[in-house]
Amino acid sequence: MLPQTELSPRMQRAAAVVLGAMGAVGWQSTHWWPTTFVGVAGLTWLLLCSRQSLPRARSAFGLGWLFGLGQGLVALLWVHVIGWYVVPPLLALMALWSGLVALVTVAGARLTTRWMPRAVIAACAWSLAEYGASRVPFGGFGWLRLAYTQVDSPLAGWFPVLGVGGVSLVVALLGNLVLGLFVSRGRARWLAGVVCLVLVAGAPVAGRTPASPILDQEPVSVGVVQGNVDGSAGPDAMGYARSVTDNHVSQTVTLMARARAGLDPAPDFVLWPENSTDVDPTLDAQTAGLIERAAAVSELPILVGAVMRGPGEDERQTSALWRTVDGEITARYDKRNLVPFGEWIPLRDQLLPILPVLEQVGAQSVPGTAPGVLDVQLKDGRRLTIGDVICFELAWDSTVYDTVQNDATLLVVQSNNGTYTGTGQPRQQFAITRARAMELRREIVVATTNSLSGLVLPDGSVQARTDEATAAARTFTVPLREGLTPAVRVGPAVELAAALAAGAVLVAGLLRGLRRRFWTAG
Repeated sequence: MLPQTELSPRMQRAAAVVLGAMGAVGWQSTHWWPTTFVGVAGLTWLLLCSRQSLPRARSAFGLGWLFGLGQGLVALLWVHVIGWYVVPPLLALMALWSGLVALVTVAGARLTTRWMPRAVIAACAWSLAEYGASRVPFGGFGWLRLAYTQVDSPLAGWFPVLGVGGVSLVVALLGNLVLGLFVSRGRARWLAGVVCLVLVAGAPVAGRTPASPILDQEPVSVGVVQGNVDGSAGPDAMGYARSVTDNHVSQTVTLMARARAGLDPAPDFVLWPENSTDVDPTLDAQTAGLIERAAAVSELPILVGAVMRGPGEDERQTSALWRTVDGEITARYDKRNLVPFGEWIPLRDQLLPILPVLEQVGAQSVPGTAPGVLDVQLKDGRRLTIGDVICFELAWDSTVYDTVQNDATLLVVQSNNGTYTGTGQPRQQFAITRARAMELRREIVVATTNSLSGLVLPDGSVQARTDEATAAARTFTVPLREGLTPAVRVGPAVELAAALAAGAVLVAGLLRGLRRRFWTAG
């Protein structure tokens, strides 16, 4: 049996921070995924296993907030490269969601004394927090979801069945049930053990979900170019815009040399990463000339990652442009999920006078509105439907799912991680990419400016991955696929149902507290 907590308030607060930090070690780049369960179970233990009465709502929320602060200090500290001014508000804001987890957990404990319902409610609380964090505020920041720690764990088999949201629920439930094996007795302990066994043993069975069906069409060879940029972390890591584009031209030459030497297959098109040109090639002749040089060498269409001017004054869009062999742009996708304070400034008019340093963000980015699907034509006349996800968008279920729901047959990721070279961010993002490949059961081809390009297979394994802060050029031949996995069909509903259940518990707990206060006052 685990000892019940008998800690002073100060020790409880310190323990919350430490437990949050321990749980955060489950994310990349350390990626000790078992510690995720330590964090989940530790928070519940701190809240519910005291010799004293359950903590009041304010105290519970405070412990949860401190837990989230410890989590962010370990897993999200890489945001400091954007600017020191981002770290305190982001960590404080994101920790509010852990405070919500604690609040719901304690509310559920006040409604029932049985461990199994308490464990289920605590697990659903994590779903509610992740659901909210992925949407609020400023479009959300759903980067630290429990599921992303599990890409190499035995639970990874649940991805194609339950999706990212469902896997997070499984992780939270398993963590609380393992705690139940130590703190409960009799029938509750046996029931917790049985459910744990089902969750763990069911994962490899779920993992046998077949890959999405392959179309009866010729595979496509994608030429991935990683041009490399200034490797120092920080807002100036991309260096001079045209030198970055020039680097990608040079690696396009290398790509074609490898193909003509027989080291790689001949590509059907060239994939450049996000921000491979930071200057609008439709307005700048020099940038257009650099892309033209790459096109002349490859004699292939190029999917260019570009920053486009407009649609309004002092506005910009991060876009993917399909440039044909003839030099025409026949398809375009505009990034929909933007980085707050990195690509755009919320409350810009109010904040700029107070924090002039925000001027470094540059022109205000404007999100796109259409799904990331490009209907294009290859040089040999074949039609191809590309599902494109740009960098930060990987964390949004709806944005990723939109690609396959709109009939994409080939999935690519364009990313610029140059700003975060040497931090844990690129590895966290690559783990998210692997989770997406597993839940969609499709190959994903990744092109980045200078960190971790490659090919991820439908089972989440990595066929090839480049090194960080290096130039590289590789061609990957992948089949075209169709269809939706159960993860896409039911995964969002699983997360929503769990979030609604947690919300209902929270409302019931608040109403009960108000009713008691009313009668006591009377």
